Amino acid sequence: MAESDGCSYFRRTGPFWMVIVSIYIILHTWTAFWPQDVPYGLLGPLGALAKYFVDYHYPALYYGWFLMFVIHVCEVLFALKLCSDKGIDSTSTRLLWVAQTFLFGLTSLCLLIKYKPDGRPKRQ
Repeated sequence: MAESDGCSYFRRTGPFWMVIVSIYIILHTWTAFWPQDVPYGLLGPLGALAKYFVDYHYPALYYGWFLMFVIHVCEVLFALKLCSDKGIDSTSTRLLWVAQTFLFGLTSLCLLIKYKPDGRPKRQ
């Protein structure tokens, strides 16, 4: 979606970051909850790294997944606050920011942080 006005501003995260973050989250979830089902040999160097973490650092991998989830929730709350501060009032636009920030984290949040609204007064 393009920038139409300040109350409905939304920019989509780039496809490169969508692919990278999605692969990371899928692999992290898969290795944390179903490590016996991961085809490590088919994943090349990434599979070898994942197998190493499963074999030698599994608690960090497992609890790291929950930490990642909490961080994404905190980013969503921050995105909601930024939407409010920057005058983005449209409910559907806020929902887009929430969903994108939850799925892609900082790559989405940076787009919202960079947004400079026009001279309208901020909401308090």
